[in-house]
Amino acid sequence: MKTIARVNRLSDETVPTRPIASAARQPPKRVERMPIDCGQFPLLIRRDGTWLYRGSPIGRKELVCLFASVLKRDEDGTFYLETPAERGRIDVEDAPFVAVELDWTGDGQDQCLSFRTNIDEVVTAGPDHPIRVSHDLWTCEPTPYVRVRHGAGNWMIEARIGRAVYYELVALAVPGWVGCRRMLGVWSQGQFFPLGELPPGEE
Repeated sequence: MKTIARVNRLSDETVPTRPIASAARQPPKRVERMPIDCGQFPLLIRRDGTWLYRGSPIGRKELVCLFASVLKRDEDGTFYLETPAERGRIDVEDAPFVAVELDWTGDGQDQCLSFRTNIDEVVTAGPDHPIRVSHDLWTCEPTPYVRVRHGAGNWMIEARIGRAVYYELVALAVPGWVGCRRMLGVWSQGQFFPLGELPPGEE
């Protein structure tokens, strides 16, 4: 009888409970560290795609490719290098890259144009990598570009299409309409990219 009474007393007592460890412990929040702003780096990318450090060309292509992989563009159009630890501005004479080789498959609207840059990055012209042509205000000389990747805002990181590659593009050009204007251009991934106006009397 004494044993039964003791069991009844224990059943009437409130047994404290512990919260489940997985529910009580929350993973610590990861604090993102902002890269340190180092101001201006002594780096310049020349128009021909040569990278200079303190005025001297960087001869190791592997190092150039490493720098190029962390190249970004700010909302004001400034180019800079950014790693998780630091960031700094650099100077660029024109576009940071140069398209040095062209490869194409198919024809007509099914054609695909792929460009290899001077850092061996391959981009295929299309909606994400459009081709554009800028003309010098004084000489009207055309300078074509292809987008490599996005920058901040409306700015783009582009490759200037080299002269020899541009001549190959012109050889592939066909007539096409851009709005109400008859243009000469190239197709890639179903998109027409004008290179210039079609001379009068030509089809």
